[in-house]
Amino acid sequence: MDNLLEVNNLHVSFDTYGGEVKAVRGVDFSVKKGETLAIVGESGSGKSVTTKALMGLIPSPPGRIKEGEILFEGKDLTKMKDKELSKIRGKDIAMIFQDPMTSLNPTMKVGNQIMEGLIKHQKKSRSDAKKRALELLELVGIANAEERLKQYPHQFSGGMRQRVVIAIALACNPKLLLADEPTTALDVTIQAQILEVMKDIQKEMESGIVFITHDLGVVANVADRVAVMYAGKIVEIGKVDDIFYNPKHPYTWGLLGSMPSLDSNDDELYAIPGSPPDLMHPPKGDAFAPRSDFAMKIDFEQEPPMFKVSDDHYAATWLLHENAPAVQPPKSVQTRMKGTTQESAGGDGV
Repeated sequence: MDNLLEVNNLHVSFDTYGGEVKAVRGVDFSVKKGETLAIVGESGSGKSVTTKALMGLIPSPPGRIKEGEILFEGKDLTKMKDKELSKIRGKDIAMIFQDPMTSLNPTMKVGNQIMEGLIKHQKKSRSDAKKRALELLELVGIANAEERLKQYPHQFSGGMRQRVVIAIALACNPKLLLADEPTTALDVTIQAQILEVMKDIQKEMESGIVFITHDLGVVANVADRVAVMYAGKIVEIGKVDDIFYNPKHPYTWGLLGSMPSLDSNDDELYAIPGSPPDLMHPPKGDAFAPRSDFAMKIDFEQEPPMFKVSDDHYAATWLLHENAPAVQPPKSVQTRMKGTTQESAGGDGV
C-alpha cells in the first residue's frame, strides 16, 4: 500500500538569543491510509514540533525547517507557499490540538466554528453547512445538537469542548488527522469516550492518524504502529506489539518501566534518572547514554544507526550490534513481555 504521508530526514530548528535549538534532528516515518501511528516520548522530545511542521505551522521566525521533505500524497509540503498550504489545512490535513479552550474562539458560536471550514473548503451554502455541522456533533456524541450549535465554548464542559474540536477537524473529511495529545486534559472516563469516537470515525473515513502522546496506556488502545522519540530523534519504531512486548531501546524500556502494572509487586514506580539533553548543544553519540544504565563506551562516542529487528521493527541502539554484550531489559519490562508470551501461546492471559 502506498504511503499517505512520508517524512524524510526532517530537521526543525529555532533561533534564540542563546543560539540554535535543534528541536527535530533527522526524523523519518510514514503513515498509510487508515493507519494510526503514535509518536511517544517525554516533554521536549520533539513530538509536537514534528506535528506542527506537518501542518506548516512552525512560526518563522524563530522556527524553520532546515532540511528534509514532508510528502503528502507524493507532494512535498515543505516546498509549498503558505497560500498553497492553506488550501490543504483543514481540508486534506486536519489537526486536533491539545487544549480545546485555546483552540476554540470564545467569541464565536460553536456552530459557526464548525461551519467555517465547510463554507471555505467545500463551498457549501450556510444551510448545507449547518446540516453537516449537526451531523458532526451527533457523530462525536453531543446530544441536543440543534441547541448546542447556538452556544459558545464556555457553555461546554472540557470533554464536550474536545468533541467540538474533533468535529471541526473532521468537518471536511480529512485524509490525514493529526492529534496532539487530544485527551491529556480530560478525566479517564471522558478520555476513553474520545478515543472510541476517534477510532469509530477512522473506520468510517479511512483517515490516516498521527497521534502524539506521552501516555503509553493510550497508545495501546489506538495505535497500529509506534515511534518512540527522544531528543529530537526517533530511537525506535515498530508495530504496537513490537514496542510493548519486544522493546529494544533502553529509553523504551524506561518508558515502559515507568508505567503502572497489575503484574508488578513493586511499591514504587520506576522513574528514568536525569533530564533530557539541551538541544542547543546536542550530545555526541547516543543522546540517551548519560541517563542509561546500559550505556557502553561507544554510546558516548558514536551515534548508533537504526538496526533492523524485523521488517517492521527498528531501533537505534548499539546493544543490537553483533559485538554488543547480551543484556536483559529491566525486571518490570520482562514481566510485561512474559505476560504477553503466555497470552500468545494460548494461556489465560488475564
